[in-house]
Order: sequence, then C-alpha cells, then structure tokens
Amino acid sequence: MAEHEQTIRYPGIRTTADGAGAVVWVETHISEAACAYPITSSTPMGVGFQIEVSKGKKNLWGTPLRFLEAESEHSSASAAEGFAAAGGRVVNFTSGQGLILMKEVLYVISGKRLPVVFHIGARALTSQALNVHAGHDDVFGVEDIGWGIVFAKNAQEAADLALIARRTAEDSQTPFLVVQDGFLTTHTIETLRLPEPELMKEFVGDPREKLNNFVNPEQPLMIGVVQNQDSYMKGKIAQRYFYDNVKPFLRRAMQEYTALTGRPYDLIETYRMEDADYAIVALGTMAETAMATVDYLRQTKGWKVGVVNPRVYRPFPGPEIVEALKNVKAFAVVERLDVPLAQSNPLAREIKAAFAEAFMGAEGYPEAYPKIDRIPKVYYGSAGLGGRDVRPGDFIAVFEHMMAEHPQRYFALNIKHPLALERKEDPDCLPAGSFTMRGHSVGGMGSVTTNKVIATIVGDLFGLYVQAYPQYGAEKKGLPTTYYLIAANEPIRTHNMLAEIDFVPINNVNAFNLGNPLKGLKPGGMIFINTTETDPHRVWMSIPWPFRKTIREKNIRVLALDTAKIAKETAPTPDLEVRMQGIVLLGVFLRFVPFVQERNLSQEEVLAAVERSVRRFFGKRGEAVVQANMEAIRRGYTEVFEIPRSIMEEAEEPVAPGGRS
Repeated sequence: MAEHEQTIRYPGIRTTADGAGAVVWVETHISEAACAYPITSSTPMGVGFQIEVSKGKKNLWGTPLRFLEAESEHSSASAAEGFAAAGGRVVNFTSGQGLILMKEVLYVISGKRLPVVFHIGARALTSQALNVHAGHDDVFGVEDIGWGIVFAKNAQEAADLALIARRTAEDSQTPFLVVQDGFLTTHTIETLRLPEPELMKEFVGDPREKLNNFVNPEQPLMIGVVQNQDSYMKGKIAQRYFYDNVKPFLRRAMQEYTALTGRPYDLIETYRMEDADYAIVALGTMAETAMATVDYLRQTKGWKVGVVNPRVYRPFPGPEIVEALKNVKAFAVVERLDVPLAQSNPLAREIKAAFAEAFMGAEGYPEAYPKIDRIPKVYYGSAGLGGRDVRPGDFIAVFEHMMAEHPQRYFALNIKHPLALERKEDPDCLPAGSFTMRGHSVGGMGSVTTNKVIATIVGDLFGLYVQAYPQYGAEKKGLPTTYYLIAANEPIRTHNMLAEIDFVPINNVNAFNLGNPLKGLKPGGMIFINTTETDPHRVWMSIPWPFRKTIREKNIRVLALDTAKIAKETAPTPDLEVRMQGIVLLGVFLRFVPFVQERNLSQEEVLAAVERSVRRFFGKRGEAVVQANMEAIRRGYTEVFEIPRSIMEEAEEPVAPGGRS
C-alpha cells in the first residue's frame, strides 16, 4: 500500500467496473429499495439492483432489499415518492425520455421534501431522430424541478457522488439527481476504487435514524394538499429555507468525503487554471478528455490553458465559477445539447448570468460574488450530441478559435457544418506506453462481454489501469459490432474512439469487406483472424490483396484460429456456442500481449487469475459453464498460431479489381 493510502482511512477497494456497476455497488449497500422502469442506458443499474434482490441481499443495516418495476417511468417515480414518504431510503434509475416522463412527479417529490436519489444515464432526447446515446438534453429538461444535480465524469465519481448526494439529500431534505453519461460511463469498464462498506455505513448513516415517515397514522401530517390564492405562494417561497441550506450541506459532505477517502471533491473542479489565459468549461466525460488535452497543449505548445468542470449544476455554483474564470482572456462552454431558440445553451447561460451578477456587484445575495471589473469573452458550443465522438483535436480547435479572437461565438464540433470548427490535429492524449485494442465482431458472439472480462483480468492480474467499452448502436445479433480496450500504467482520462491501435482481433469474417479493419493499426502491431483455415498459407491468401500489402509494409503480425470450432466443442449447451466464440479470444489475447512476458508469468499463473474473473462473470450460471469457458480460453491460448514471416514475404502479383488471388 502506498504511503499516501496509509494516512487515509478509506482508500477504496481497487477493482474494475462500469459506471452502472459502481452505482449498483453503492445503492445495494445503503438503500432499502429501488423503484425503476428499464430504459437505455440506465437499464444495467436496475438489472444489477434486481439481481441482488433475487439473491436475498440485505443492506448494511440488515434490511432486505426490495425492487419494484412499475409499468412506466412515471409510475416508478410515483412509487419512489410513496416509499420515501413512508420513511424509506429509495433509489431510481432512468434516462432520456424516461426522465422527462417523470417530470410531473419530480416537482411533487421536491415539494414534499423527500430526500430520494435518482441515477441518470444521460442521453439525447428523441427530437429530430431517435438516439439512445450520450446527451444532456434529458437532464437540462428537468433543471427547474427543485432537485440537486451533480455530474460524474467517470465511474469513480459515479460511485462517490452517489454517497455524497445521498448524504446531502437527507441532511437538506432535498432530492438529488446523480448524472453520468449514457454508455460513455454507464457501460465503460474502468479502474476505480469502490467505497468500502464501512465507509458507506459511517458516511451515510442508518436510514431508520435519519428519515421521516410522513404517512404514519399515529402521527398524522397533512402534505400535498390543495392551496388556493391565499396560501400557495407562501408555501412556495417558504421552501427557500431548505434550498438555502443545500449548498452548505453539499460542501460539508464533499469536504468530509475528501478527508475520509483522499479523493478530492468540491462544487467545481478546476484543472491547471492558476495561470490559464484560456479555458474550456465542460460537464461529464468531456471535462476529463479536455483535461488530458490541456496537459498535451501545455507540454507540446506551452499554451496557458485550463479546464473548469462544474461538477455541481444545482445548486448552481455561480460565485465559484466566476472566481475560477475571472482572470482568463476567454473561455468556451462546451455542452452535449443545442437549444437554438434560447439566448445560449443552458450551462453557458447560467455562467453568463453569474458573471453579470459579479460585474454589477451582487450585494444582497445569500452568497458573495467576487468583485470583477471585466467579463472575459465567452464562447459556447455543442459537441458529442447523441454520443458523437469528442476528441482532443476538437478541444484544440476550440482553444485556437478563442486565441484568434474570432467573432463567431457559437460553434459545433466534429461535424461538417458552416458553424463547425475545423480539427487540424488530433493527438490521442493517452498515457505513455498504453496498449490499445479495437475488436471487430458480430453482435451476439459474446465479444463485448469478453472485452469486459479482458479488462477485468488486465486490471486485476497486471495491476494496470483499464478502459473498455463497446461502440454500441449495431449490437443486435448478426450486425457488425466494434469494441475497444486501453491498458496503461496511469489513469486513462480520454473518452473517445481510438485512432492508433496495437492489436485488432477480427471475429467478423466479413470485416475486410465492410471497411478497413487495419485502420490506425500501428507498425509492428497484431491482428487476429477468426478462420476455418488451418494452413498458414491459405489463411494468408484469404486476406484481400490491398490488406496483405499493408500488413507487409507495416510489419504486422497475423494470428489465426477457428474460434467457432472451439466454441462448438466446449459449449455446455447449444445456445452458448455462438457467444463463446468471443471467450476463445481471451486465450489468444493473453498468449501474445506484452503484459505476460514483462511480468514473466507462467501459463498456470495466468489461467488461475483468469478463472477468478470468469467466476465473477459466469459463476451464477453454474460450475459447468465456468469450466466450459475455461476450456475455451485454454484452447485459445494453446492452439492459436501465427503466420510465418516467410509466407508473408513470398512474391505475389496483385489481382485486378473483382478478381481473386
């Protein structure tokens, strides 16, 4: 254990999990019940909670967990309202249209001072098209409901903010939304430290000692009644008593959590802002990608740039944001939505208002704004709508735009449009020495799950930081699916598609006909081909000529194996044959990645570690399934073969288009 960790009471349990799993870990320890209706991308949270209920799990105070799946998101919010009104600690999970459908009930929950916590897998709303990927339309669609709203930028923060929000909600009697980006966080496996049960029990406290039962017939209380002209406004304005207390309680909870865990939390997060001339303001995963970009720009170009991440949106940290940005020449607010009829997009609008208050001198406000005599130039833009990639190169374009003092105040990123900024360079901004993988498979073959298993093993066995995620959208059975993995010695902060790759496994036999699976593959990298061919020469000749040429020129290693055959021979039931093709790849991966050789691990040591992870993912399905998966992995490890360089270098003539070689 590091010296720093020895001084921290609760450094966390190092593991790998996605944002949804991190939330399930916390809520199944501290809550008493969940009321939810499944909707992408929040579904894994509800499923994870429900699984624990089916196991008979009890929370930290011995209360059996309960789960209620109502007939809609609206009904699930009403059920949560009822559970909370009866004095129970309850949670809900939702996304997109589901959150908007709840809105009527959300006003009632805050008005009754019910301290619930809802977890949001933020996603684009169905407007000009249906999209289930990351966007902040849904959250900003309910910004006026009287709830606290906090944004997590990764899986670690999804877990930590779940506890901080719960503590603040119950201290201030104000409900909270904890937001994480749909798929980019909910479904992305990352290295993190899960809060210890002892920490959660101490920090949040026993719900039976903290919550009020408003429907106890022995202590009657009238709430939510009809109020006419003489009463309604008095009750509404009187609630400011509660709202004025939210910010102090939230700051106190963050300070205490920081002291207990060593993980720093505050209302806003500033990154390299001490001497910054230009800054980007962003929420969620975009903020972390921007931070990695800032490091690159300071190191390679010497630009004085920084990032401000308003981790808390409600209560809005106006004075804190003004203090962080008051000395820059210009800043740009980049948001995952677009509201063309508004003065600006929501976060930019709030920040402009905060600067106006500070400039005018905000005397008489509950909190003091810093005094300023100038307002920096403010730019604002839209990026990442519907899960579209947001890359370091996009943030570089934003800084260049500000430095050139362009009059164009609104911009878009990473699309072709007159308002879009041009990306002129695009570094990957990954930690030095990172290992990257991009897999090409078919939905239903188990490759996405295999990618999660690989990430878990790489994190647990080799002690590396990992990030693993699928490019969802075509994940239905039979359609092409792409998945990514990064492993590094340092935390991985970028959240975007990979441009440069070390290893490309191709489980989809049609990948060469559907695009360029070698795109971005580094010189000296590796590809794996799933093939029925066993003769190395025939495998080589099955690759179309242009790709053979690239492989030779870039000195790429070619591995091959019939994963379908092994899966068929090892699957315990016919329905698992297709899915287990992906599991065979795990053995191939472990045979050739550099981590094994660097640590001088034997095959037995590697497979023993693999079995621990396999049991974690498949143990609930029985010992036969576990052993079948292990056999598939062993065979992948031992039976994969490499195409000799001598075969690849044999003279051959290219074939005219449409012909075969």
